[in-house]
Amino acid sequence: MLYYLAQSIMDAAQGTEWEAAFSWLRLFRYISFRAGGALLTALAFSLWIGPYFIAWLKELKFGQDYADKAEEIGDLRTRLLSKKGTPTMGGVMIVLVLDLTAMLWAQWNTQVQLTMLSVLVLAGLGFHDDWAKVTKQNNLGITGGLKLVIQFLLAGFVAWYLYELPATQRVISEVMVPFYKYPVLVGTWGLVVGGILTVLCIVGSSNAVNLTDGLDGLAIGCTIIVCLVFAVLTYVAGNVKIAGYLEVPYVAGSGELTVFCAAMVGAGIGFLWFNCHPAKLFMGDTGSLALGGVLGIIAVLIQQPLILAIAGGVFVMEAVSVMMQRSWFKWTRHRTGTGRRLFRMAPIHHHFEKLGWYESQVVTRFYILCVVCAVVALATLKIR
Repeated sequence: MLYYLAQSIMDAAQGTEWEAAFSWLRLFRYISFRAGGALLTALAFSLWIGPYFIAWLKELKFGQDYADKAEEIGDLRTRLLSKKGTPTMGGVMIVLVLDLTAMLWAQWNTQVQLTMLSVLVLAGLGFHDDWAKVTKQNNLGITGGLKLVIQFLLAGFVAWYLYELPATQRVISEVMVPFYKYPVLVGTWGLVVGGILTVLCIVGSSNAVNLTDGLDGLAIGCTIIVCLVFAVLTYVAGNVKIAGYLEVPYVAGSGELTVFCAAMVGAGIGFLWFNCHPAKLFMGDTGSLALGGVLGIIAVLIQQPLILAIAGGVFVMEAVSVMMQRSWFKWTRHRTGTGRRLFRMAPIHHHFEKLGWYESQVVTRFYILCVVCAVVALATLKIR
């Protein structure tokens, strides 16, 4: 919105005595300037509305009064403070701030519009789940099968839509892998594998962030770190000169996703202010499903879906720990009649809590792992 307003003012002032006075508005043409503005705006907006939003949720009694998954198995030594009653659905605040800030600072091209639409769909899905939990006072929510159906439908739509557009068709049909500068698959096989990767990237990322959201500040902190990586990657992918120099896929218009990523970082930092231990607000599925899904979509839009598995290594570790735990339990129960566990508890952050780590220790150490993964992901720009 600000970009279009600045352009309109400069166009109206061109050739008049006001042209020099409004020349500073050219700053809005630069993605770097608008990204910085988006980050600060989202941060300020979050810090401003946060206290009012928390008070409103408390008034509505939208607190986590259903059993925490960690408490269902047994008390954890690191649970120094009870989490029951803490307001949830904080993802509504994140999504609201994110979309409003992106609309304010970004150009509304196809990539930005598709990303914002996906955020709203996944946030709506998560909101429905959170609402079911809060109103029914249980921990069931909507079924996992229904969640997956909606996520797969959305991911399939994104893949189809991108392939149908001539400008973004190769995003789906040419498969890129990290540390290699040329497509590894093109043509029919590229389309098949690329479509599958697109769907798995979006669905997998959405659910992986959702699984990570189990400790104060863990999911949102890791999301901020991964989003900073994609702020760099989207800027590179959207700049024809830099993309050509680094020999990475150039995707016209993807630079505007840098502004979106910056808004996401600002909204995330603002939310982390209230979500750090001891949390005053939880994001719930409203936030985790939307944030995870949008990371997957951004990775797809810049033709680098597999880099998300590197940058989001912590999310991958969380998701894999759950799959391994369930698979091993079912297999051993089938073979021996008694299910066994690989970890003391899954997702794996609860395993470390069971080992005696304090909640803040787990979160901080996972942040460190996430930073290491982020550095490796950024190294793929040069090591090709």
